[in-house]
Amino acid sequence: MGLNNPFAGLNVLIVGDVMVDAYWHGSVHRISPEAPVPVVDISGKESRLGGAANVALNIRSMQASPFLCTVIGEDEAGETFLKLCKESGMPVDGIIQRKNRPTTVKTRIMGNHQQLMRLDEEQTQTIDAETSMELEQRFLNLLPKAQVVIFEDYDKGVLHPGIINQLIRHCRERGIPTTVDPKKVNFNAFHGVSLFKPNWKELREGLHLNQSEVTLEGLKRAEQLRREQGIERLFITLSEKGVFFR
Repeated sequence: MGLNNPFAGLNVLIVGDVMVDAYWHGSVHRISPEAPVPVVDISGKESRLGGAANVALNIRSMQASPFLCTVIGEDEAGETFLKLCKESGMPVDGIIQRKNRPTTVKTRIMGNHQQLMRLDEEQTQTIDAETSMELEQRFLNLLPKAQVVIFEDYDKGVLHPGIINQLIRHCRERGIPTTVDPKKVNFNAFHGVSLFKPNWKELREGLHLNQSEVTLEGLKRAEQLRREQGIERLFITLSEKGVFFR
């Protein structure tokens, strides 16, 4: 970043789904005699912060200070997640651990530098009422430090319409801008946010559009959504076709 980095010193509160991205690296020299699949000789394993935590890392790389508010499990993967956060210099006081909710782990099997398979360990049910109340309290504890709030939704159950509505209300009462990276399940739940940023695929799924290609009709539907939900700004990424900003 240059001398005029607008992100330097900014405190960013990120709430949503987190995960551990695991990678098993190895080499392939033969096909299994048991099934027509490659045999991977594992030579190394690594774990990285994923989901909303990866967004936090990106925020940190821009010299801003991220604060995570989320739910993970009381399990080995959860301890790995906390360890990675601490190693990255990120505070963990906004992170809730629950025995009945395993930490999401996505394990990628890499053979000869190519991804051969991905194994997902996750629970996507909506968090219960008690956990939602604690998440709101953790959020409120961190909110006085924040200049902006990012909702990172991966449809894993941490965010749901009830908690979304409450957290947005707290931000609006304090004049703190809110941004959203939405997914399909809660697409229509972010009423009154400052910036709503889907890509075309997310927009198409959220609005149940039939068109796979970018169309004027789809963008008009997005503008209608913006007006109906009181969204201040709409920013749609359109891959090689650029962006739509309203």
